[in-house]
Formats: sequence, C-alpha cells, structure tokens
Amino acid sequence: MLWSLVKIVFFVVLVAALAFGGMFLIDSEGSMDIAFMGFKISLSPIKVVIAVVVLLVAAWLLLKLVGLCVALMKFLLGDETALSRYFDRNRERKGFDAMAEGMMALASGEGRVAMAKASKAEKYLRKPELTNLLTAQAAEMTGDKRKAQEVYRRLVADDRTRFVGVQGMMKHKLEEGDKDTALKLAEKAFALKPKHVEMQDTLLQLQAEKKDWSAARSTLSAKFKHGAIPRDVHKRRDAVLALSEAKGVFETGATVEAQEAAIEANKKSPDLIPAAVMAADEYTRQGKDRQATRILKKAWDVQPHPDLAAAFARIAPDETPNARIKRFAGLVRAKPGHPETKMLMAELQIAAEDFPAARRTLGDLVENSPTARSMTLMAAIERGEGSADAVVRGWLTRALTAPRGPQWMCDKCQTVHVSWEPICASCSAFDTLSWRTPAQSEVSMPAGTEMLPMIVGSDTEVGAQHEQDTDFIEDAIIDEENDKSPTE
Repeated sequence: MLWSLVKIVFFVVLVAALAFGGMFLIDSEGSMDIAFMGFKISLSPIKVVIAVVVLLVAAWLLLKLVGLCVALMKFLLGDETALSRYFDRNRERKGFDAMAEGMMALASGEGRVAMAKASKAEKYLRKPELTNLLTAQAAEMTGDKRKAQEVYRRLVADDRTRFVGVQGMMKHKLEEGDKDTALKLAEKAFALKPKHVEMQDTLLQLQAEKKDWSAARSTLSAKFKHGAIPRDVHKRRDAVLALSEAKGVFETGATVEAQEAAIEANKKSPDLIPAAVMAADEYTRQGKDRQATRILKKAWDVQPHPDLAAAFARIAPDETPNARIKRFAGLVRAKPGHPETKMLMAELQIAAEDFPAARRTLGDLVENSPTARSMTLMAAIERGEGSADAVVRGWLTRALTAPRGPQWMCDKCQTVHVSWEPICASCSAFDTLSWRTPAQSEVSMPAGTEMLPMIVGSDTEVGAQHEQDTDFIEDAIIDEENDKSPTE
C-alpha cells in the first residue's frame, strides 16, 4: 500500500514537471540558428527539444535496422537461427529481468511476487529448467505444497533437473513424516549425484534410522571415498555401524556372523566401549579369555566404564571375592586414581567383607566428587562395619539427591540415555552419545551404576543381591519417614 502511494505521487510530480518544462519552453524567447551548406534553419526552444527527441529515436531505429541487416546477412550466409535469435533477444532480456526480480523477491520473502515473476519469466524464456525451480521455491514459501510437488515432478522428467526434483520431493516426504518414501527418493538422488554431501548425510541418517546397517556402511564408505569425511571420523563411524550390525546379528541368532561382526567392530575402534564389551563377551564364550582380557584392558585405559568391569567379571564368573580383587588389579592398573576405579575396587572389597580397605579405597571421593553410587557404597561400608542405622540412613538419603555421575548423553540435544545406542532416541542424531557427566543431577540412573553390580558371579546371585539391596534402601527410607512423622 505505501509503495503504491509513493509511485502515484512520483507519477504526479513527474507529469507536473514535464508540464512546467513545456510551458517554460513555449514562453521562452529567442531561437537557434543552424547553417549548413548554404541552408539556414531557425528553431525555437520547443522545436529544439522536439528535434533532439526525434534524432534520438532515429538513432535507435538506425541501430535496430543495422542489427536486423547483420542478422539477415548471417542468415543468407548459412546461419539458420540468426533471424530467430535477433527477434528472441528482446524476449530473453525481459525473461531474465523477470527471473532476477523473482529471485530478489524470493530472497526478501515475497513468495507471491516471486510466483508472478516466475510465471512471467516462463512466458518469455520458455526454459522450464530455469523457471520451474524458482516456481517451486516460491510455492513452498507461500505454503502451496501441491503446486510445489507438481513442479518437482516436472523437474524429475528432465534429465538436467532430475536431481533437484527428486531432492525436493524427498524433503516434502520428510516433512510429512513418510520416511520410507523419503528413503527411496534419497537412494535415487544419491545414485544421480553420489558426491553431494547433503544427500550423503540424509541417506545415511535415514538408513541408520531404519537400521539398515549394511547399506549405511556402504553410504559411509562412499562419503569417505569422495572426501566428505576425514579418515579418523570414517573409522569411528564405521565401527559404530559395525557394532550396530553385530547387535542385529546377535538378535537373529547367527553365531558365526555375530562373532565376526563383534570382533570387527572392536578392531575398527578399540575405544568404543559397547564394541569392546561385545567382542570380549564373544571371546569369553569361545573360551579365549586372554583375548577378552586384552580388549577390556585396552578400552579401560582409554575410558574406565562400569560395563567394561562387568564384562571383565564375566570372564571368570565363579572366582572367589579375593581372587577377583587380585585379577581386577591388572585391569585398573593404568587408571588407579580414576573415580570409576576407586568405586569398582571398593565394591570388590565390600564383597570380600574388607570394609576398612573399601573405605580407604574410596578416600575423599564422596567429598570431592560425590555421586549416588559412591554414597551408596559408603552406606554399605558403614553397615558392614556395624555403624548405627541412622548413619546408614544418612548416607542413603544423601545418595537419593546426589548427582548420578557420568551417563550416556547426546552431544547434540543433551538427552540422557540408559544405555548406549547408535542413534539418539530424542533427536535421531547418529553417533552422538558419549559417556560424560550431565550438567544437571536430576537424571535417571544408567545401567551399570546400581549397588554392587559384580560382587557375585552367577546371574541368579546378582539378581538376589540387587533385590536385597533395593529392599534395604526402601526400608531405610521408610524408617526415616516414620522418624519424621508427627505421630512418633
């Protein structure tokens, strides 16, 4: 509305200025004399202006005539398209001007103006490979999904614009939540342009979400082949995919394939904790305890983790508590001061009923880096040493509100996961889970941080011990609430 008013005002001012100028020239006195080869012409000011305008028009017509003559000469000399190019030149200029205006309107967010300019450009240019894309983007901006889909289908029909059309249709399917169709379209687009980085990432993400790990590994290899990712990133992500593929093989019960997949995942990335655990369990099942021990030690040296300790315990499930302490000393030797090492050894010493040693092992961990697990261990130590129930309840109460310590967290959306997964359950990001401490303490306790996860060997004993510990904690909380009740 404001722009229209400005144009009207400008037009009125221009007409007024021309009228004033014409009246000034008519009222002006004097003349201009032109003498040439004996001829003399006298022109009034208004006639001079008219003569200048006529000369300019004549010069423009002369240039056009010269251009037409040149095109005619080229046509006569054998250039069959010379005349058509001459007459189409003006149309192309108007068409490209409309294209430029449409792109500017698209950049400024004026979808309807862009649609109008795209239609005008198509009228003059008759080049749908240029104008269809502008039309599709303008239709998306205005919310006309049906029009955009129709244009993308036309783009698919042309070999030169097929990739753009398939990509546009794929994005529409993703917005609609139809990931199965989007995956098929992504595969077609990838086949058309395997070097396209955005399409590589989209296809890899869709394949990972569908748990087609074999296809995802092929796509990842193509990314590495075309230089889209560095070697170390490719090696890490290929290990994640190999691990995911191994887990799928385990679910189907294919033993030989499971062995190979688990061991391959660990070889590709020895510091990947789930891969190390799976490979060690597989070696243990085969009776290759030395290989399993070597794998777990190597992973522990990089990142101590409860799952690694649990897998190490499964190597010799029937050993005595004292024998287990001696064997675990070799695992934790490289990281003696790590909090995970201290809590692990304290658990083992509690299992051996060496409570003073467990207290010395924990040291000042509960003061400097308190967690629910370390405080629960202190409660077990106090109870083992025969301390009063009030002391035990005090440690358990502090454990309920203490930070849970390191957990599997998504680096992208910060969501906490109970166990490691290749894809974040919240944001669907691939390979973003890392073992670290959340910024907030109000998070769920992950697997592996329950009280004394590896004191005994057999699964039955572990379950019984966990149930006893749970009942003990619940009874302590109930007793504490009764102590605080007004009826006491």
